[in-house]
Amino acid sequence: MKNTKLKSLKPSFREKKRYLLLKGNFTKKDVEEAILRYVGVLGYAKASPMWISENILAVNREALNQVRASFVVSGKNIQVARVSGTLKKLRS
Repeated sequence: MKNTKLKSLKPSFREKKRYLLLKGNFTKKDVEEAILRYVGVLGYAKASPMWISENILAVNREALNQVRASFVVSGKNIQVARVSGTLKKLRS
């Protein structure tokens, strides 16, 4: 069998992420449950949240408003301090 390398995706086909800097008194499980309760399983899959660090969450650009709304509706102490398209700008 021949070893073939997969081609990388074109930039236009890649998923565009936004990075959220979260603050408050919460756990990762609290954040995931809040998103699941508000947008459901299908919305969670479309948002595709991914933890970058302890308080930085990456989500799909199209689902940003739903994710922010889920934090407000959840009633837990989860606040979005900042949103950015790059990690470098988010941390500065």
